Amino acid sequence: MYFFLKLIAQLPLNFLQSFATAFAWLLYRTNSSMCRVTTVNLQIAYPELDQEQLQQLVQANLSSQCMTYLEFIKCWGNSAEYSLSLLKTVHGAHYFEEALASKKGVILVVPHLGSWELLNAWINVFANPVIMYKPAKEEGFNRYMLEARQKFNATLVPTDDTGVRAIFKHLKQGGVTVILPDHIPKASGGIYSDFYRQHVLSTTLVSKLASKTQCHVLGLSCLRNADRSEFTVHCRPLSDEILSKDLQLSVDTLNAEMQQMIDVAPEQYIWGYRRFRNIEGQQNVYHRPSEK
Repeated sequence: MYFFLKLIAQLPLNFLQSFATAFAWLLYRTNSSMCRVTTVNLQIAYPELDQEQLQQLVQANLSSQCMTYLEFIKCWGNSAEYSLSLLKTVHGAHYFEEALASKKGVILVVPHLGSWELLNAWINVFANPVIMYKPAKEEGFNRYMLEARQKFNATLVPTDDTGVRAIFKHLKQGGVTVILPDHIPKASGGIYSDFYRQHVLSTTLVSKLASKTQCHVLGLSCLRNADRSEFTVHCRPLSDEILSKDLQLSVDTLNAEMQQMIDVAPEQYIWGYRRFRNIEGQQNVYHRPSEK
């Protein structure tokens, strides 16, 4: 697996993106699990779409998801300079620079949107972040991904209490961390909060760290441009209500902010993830009657 991934990384980016688009078409035509989950998620998130608009967005999103994963393999197998060369436009870099200069610590909120792995190279131009890292189950893939992470100046910490303490200490010292908070947490690490009008289990990690440290919280995304050969970085400050001691208010605000970020380019979000699996008071929206 490791050497196969290294080989893929040497292929031209436009070839990989074209292959991803063709594979996405196959996923759509065969009504794959990824296609079904994406369709359910987009129906929930954008109920105003008619059937034709929905199917067009599903197809565009499947293509984007497949491109995202191959873009990761490409950037992981190449230098940081290669990733930086793809980031032709950056909006809001001054927000990050000003936050770093304040020495109050910075949490970068990065939803699963666009090609977020390219951001590692950009962030490390400015700072040495502490980032949680969970090893992949497949040994070759984990080796490949870990090598990519170690190219940068980031400090990797485990996804447990030890890692949280390391991040807290780093923030208190004026450091930077990157958190992707749009996953489904364990019940002990989340509360229910609105996300696209659904009361879903949502992570509290960003809110608790922000409340305790009163650091800066910035939203960061990396969106694929129309010609697919370049990407644009978007950075902006998020609402100060995320710093609130009121945990519910903080998480609600964070979810609302992430929704705004996703709505900029919903076709580039990872809608293949079962984000609405745990809706308060509802059964599994992904369940099919034919499935046990």
